[in-house]
Amino acid sequence: MTEGTTNGRYAIETRDLHFYYDTFLAIRDINMRFERNQITALIGPSGCGKSTLLRSLNRMNELVPGTRIDGEVLFHGQNLYDPAVDPVEVRRRIGMVFQRPNPFPKSIYDNVAYGPRILGQRNKAVLDEIVERSLRQAALWDEVRDDLKKSGLALSGGQQQRLCIARALAVEPEIILMDEPCSALDPIATLRIEDLMRELKADYTIVIVTHNMQQAARVSDFTAFMLLDEHRAGEMIEYDRTERIFSRPADRRTEDYISGRFG
Repeated sequence: MTEGTTNGRYAIETRDLHFYYDTFLAIRDINMRFERNQITALIGPSGCGKSTLLRSLNRMNELVPGTRIDGEVLFHGQNLYDPAVDPVEVRRRIGMVFQRPNPFPKSIYDNVAYGPRILGQRNKAVLDEIVERSLRQAALWDEVRDDLKKSGLALSGGQQQRLCIARALAVEPEIILMDEPCSALDPIATLRIEDLMRELKADYTIVIVTHNMQQAARVSDFTAFMLLDEHRAGEMIEYDRTERIFSRPADRRTEDYISGRFG
């Protein structure tokens, strides 16, 4: 995959993106440009293709048998679905944080060091530096610095999610995808993750799927609203700055969803 800076202000872009599970069309004709160093929220009712779109951005959907894609996902000017592109490298540079915290059954240190080790890093001093930097970025270092040998599974839910964020950051991605990262957390842990996202956008582009309208309004710079069309394929209804989506949406369906009239 080509190194370098994506041209212009966009970190990643989809063009005429269609995604199929076998013969079922899950998302239809998605054209989006994700702004660099901004947080974009994907909202809409359950089953409208938000997570499918999110996982299309780093080829995670390929891990499901029988899937296929039409269209392009452009990153650094290159289609990520070009046969010459290594999907493992895609997932390193476009990291994923899942709905439920999923630490490995390893120590806190080994959770964060896992990715760098897979990439060939064996120098203990370098690994120590990566682990500390990543845990600091994930706002977890001060809480675990004296317990790095402790199992990641022994942490609280919110700490586990921040550990998973640190694990994603350890391989130095450019984009972080988050699939409902707060849905399993209590309100205090949720606000901690939201604060963390705001801090991380200085260095990363973030795309988040959320069912929480208040969260989308609080944390995102841009919001995309998706719905099912008459064939039950997910389509993009509206995509704009979050302030506009929540105060002056262009489509009545967006207003109805945000106000709770359906969904």
